[in-house]
Amino acid sequence: MNWNIWIRQIHRWLAIVFTVIVAAIFGTLGLGNEPAEWVYLLPLLPLFLLMFTGLYMFVLPYATRWRGERRPVGPE
Repeated sequence: MNWNIWIRQIHRWLAIVFTVIVAAIFGTLGLGNEPAEWVYLLPLLPLFLLMFTGLYMFVLPYATRWRGERRPVGPE
């Protein structure tokens, strides 16, 4: 599998994990339970990793242009 495909898959799964954690926090707050203070810090790890994978995918098209590589337009 290509390195770029791995980064995209990791980014997708991190987004799912982040969403589930945030939804769980809001769910517990909706039920009237106050979670411990450290629970509010749980979304920061996936969010931090999402930032790096997102920045990598953002810079990738520019990096291929800087290196002078051409991407195929259609299926080969």
